[in-house]
Amino acid sequence: MIKIFRKIRQNMIKENRTSKYLLYAIGEIILVVIGILIALQINNWNQEGILKIEEKNIVKNLHNEYLQNKNIIQKSIEESDSSMHTLKSIMNLMGKDEEFINKHNSDSLMYYALDFPIFRPSENTISGLIQSGRLELLQNQDLVDLIYEWGRTMKALNDHSERLLIKNDNEVLPYLSKNYSLKDMDVYGDLNWKNQTILEIDKLKIFEAIEFENIMDDFLYRVNECKKKLIELEIIINKILMETEQ
Repeated sequence: MIKIFRKIRQNMIKENRTSKYLLYAIGEIILVVIGILIALQINNWNQEGILKIEEKNIVKNLHNEYLQNKNIIQKSIEESDSSMHTLKSIMNLMGKDEEFINKHNSDSLMYYALDFPIFRPSENTISGLIQSGRLELLQNQDLVDLIYEWGRTMKALNDHSERLLIKNDNEVLPYLSKNYSLKDMDVYGDLNWKNQTILEIDKLKIFEAIEFENIMDDFLYRVNECKKKLIELEIIINKILMETEQ
């Protein structure tokens, strides 16, 4: 094709047909420009196709990740309910007489009350999107908004969980260490002690102490705050699953 254009051009020059040559040259330039534009458009189509495939894979990965998170968070909410139920049982023992308290297994109640959940979701896909700047590939703005809402709510939950852990480490365990038997509590944990402590201690005294009641009340409040954030996150998970369903 190039050889044909070159021949035509040479013939025109030889025949001294300048005006026709100029028109031909302009036409040739236009054809070249059109060819370039077509090539660019084809390249754009190819690029758009690649981006759509990548977006589809991202959405699929998000869906699978949040299916896992749905199972994890449901378990965390159940564990929160269990912890709160046990804490309320302890609060119900406060100020009661020895006969009433002895009808309950206080060692078991103490152990399971403090066995609160820490939610650790899978966030590999979201972290990768944000760190790589590929979040802009998502064309679904509702999904993007949900991802940001997830991040804000997770931060709030992590703050509540951190304060709960500090409460447990700085107040609850130090108080129980002085006024109760941790070994008797750990009979129900991983240590799985076969025998209770042989040291003399009156474990029932804590149920007469306003300090212990206040500690448990505040601890229950903090567990409940964490649970509320877990429920908010579960709602967000369900919305993300709806937006990513393919």
